[in-house]
Amino acid sequence: MTLLRAWAPAALALAASLAAVPAAARESRADDMLREHLFSELKRLPKGERPVVGLVLSAGAVRGLAHIGVWQVLEDAGFPVDVVAGTSMGAVVGSFVAEGIPASRMREIGGGVTLGSGSDYSKTRLLTLILNDSLLDSTAMELVLKSAIGERTFDQLKRPFACVSMDIRTGEKVVFRDGPVAPAVRASANLPGIFKPVAYRHRWLVDGGVVDYIPVDAARLLGAEWVLASVTEGDFTYINPTNVLGTLEQVIDIRGSLLSRQQRREADALIEPRVGDVEFYQTERIPDVIRKGMEAGARGLAGAQESLAVYAMPRLWKKWSAAP
Repeated sequence: MTLLRAWAPAALALAASLAAVPAAARESRADDMLREHLFSELKRLPKGERPVVGLVLSAGAVRGLAHIGVWQVLEDAGFPVDVVAGTSMGAVVGSFVAEGIPASRMREIGGGVTLGSGSDYSKTRLLTLILNDSLLDSTAMELVLKSAIGERTFDQLKRPFACVSMDIRTGEKVVFRDGPVAPAVRASANLPGIFKPVAYRHRWLVDGGVVDYIPVDAARLLGAEWVLASVTEGDFTYINPTNVLGTLEQVIDIRGSLLSRQQRREADALIEPRVGDVEFYQTERIPDVIRKGMEAGARGLAGAQESLAVYAMPRLWKKWSAAP
């Protein structure tokens, strides 16, 4: 059943504007107009009267920068986001969203990702990693985060935010919701096998994508009632690893894919940038990755708006019923 048929009473007010539209296109146009009308009404609801909306950003290393493009589309559309959760690169972008950094600024930051900043996955530096038999240090990543968001604590951000890491000694998932933001995000994005574990809060922490690839549960902890997830999962099916780094990436991607099967079902709407062929060290593809995120956001926006509007219909109906 289409949205038009499901909510026919609300659609009647729009019928006059469809009189000149060919019959074959009327229903589709009516659905589009009704969705836009309902979404506009939803945005007018005071924050406490509409559903609490969560944005969840998956892990994905360089692929995760596609979240910037997704956020650009959501920001331009005025999509309401109340709480944010992320893992790995999703935690980095999520911290920027939570702090209120505009997508245009995120694009500038994302375009400058290098290992000198603590997040450069260049083949040269990774070869050095293997030859030296010593893990890289991600301290500089924390400095980049602080240059973008300052010395913020979680409670100082403009939106509630959570990020996920893993204790390498116990395998436990660690969800950060308080304390300084930068070291928590650094721990969440600390790729195992590449960077040294981060010693923080009496734990040894690595990338949270190993235990919570799409942290819908973390968004629910923050109070999210309806969740939109941006997922940048790798496509490992066509790759036959021929070296240590390729094998490591493949293992992480397979683990992430297994975790995401259930987590996808826990989200209310999905946006999935087509970046599965991007390898985690291909920083030269960042502009293309962000563009693909924008394309995915544009494809998925209408569906997300409709899903949220349908979820919010009881509250909208209550508002309309109470109107004089």
